[in-house]
Amino acid sequence: MTQPVLVELWRGDIVESFHRGAFAVVDADGAILRQGGDIDRPVYARSAVKGLQALPLVASGAAERFGLDDAELALACASHGGQPEHVATAASMLAKAGLSADVLECGVHWPTNDQASRTLAADGQAPCALHNNCSGKHSGFACLGALMAGDADRARGLLRGYVEPDHVVMREISASLASATGVRLADAPRATDGCSIPTFAFPVRALAHAFARFGTGTGLTPERARAAARLRTAVAAAPLMVAGTGRLDTRLMAHFGARVFCKVGAEGVYCASLPELGLGIALKMDDGNTARAVEVAVVALIESLLPLDDADRAFVAPLRDVALKNWNGRLVGRLAAADAFR
Repeated sequence: MTQPVLVELWRGDIVESFHRGAFAVVDADGAILRQGGDIDRPVYARSAVKGLQALPLVASGAAERFGLDDAELALACASHGGQPEHVATAASMLAKAGLSADVLECGVHWPTNDQASRTLAADGQAPCALHNNCSGKHSGFACLGALMAGDADRARGLLRGYVEPDHVVMREISASLASATGVRLADAPRATDGCSIPTFAFPVRALAHAFARFGTGTGLTPERARAAARLRTAVAAAPLMVAGTGRLDTRLMAHFGARVFCKVGAEGVYCASLPELGLGIALKMDDGNTARAVEVAVVALIESLLPLDDADRAFVAPLRDVALKNWNGRLVGRLAAADAFR
């Protein structure tokens, strides 16, 4: 199947690059409202499903037991930039469970936020696991493990190797994904994500359905439905935690609040819930273009689905049709959703 062109990069008067992909808009009952491309081909969901992976943290009672607040729950859904707020919030989550960063198995990298990285280096400091863009998600896993263990001392033992597929913590996370997507994980391709946990490949159609369920609670257990509502509330209250300054996830949810829950994943994957419409969205760019093309595509879909007022339209227009400038500040082109896709 030839995938449709979703986004075009214009330079001068011609299209310089075409970005193809697949997308689906699905309601909570699984009905497909819109689609394009091969929506049945399994794609690795990567970080786009962090909201689904955070469901056990709340549904288990761990979030309540340790008194996690909106910012901490939002960070559990995040691919953050390692800004000071992110690092402090991840540390706070662990401290509330009687743990520290040494239990995290996500690995270490420099903050993806340029300013945070430069400041850390200028201060003569090295990054730690808390700066990893997945540290909030992993701190949520650690809190879940602490609840399972019963106390912090036992939790340290229980959490060893929690990133492995057969670990008791990871089995809970995987069960949450299976429940939301309706996909039997034994039949799904499995690989290892950047932060060392398993990543599963789901059809785009199933990912969109999962996010319709996440936005409505339909098809989830009562505990997971309540957890999804709590996470959506937290993210709407603390959108900076989900990504960071200038990042699209943060910008969209800061503007739309509870009307949109969205999350980007590596290699051009994007998922979103539109709770008031009962819809889920999933996108996969064939070329893995996460930095630009998939963002334009998801904004175009949200724009076409949500009822918008003048302020909303003014907000989304430059995100769906992005001006490209060179190093001298001269306008050289644009990255825009293809007319047929829009």
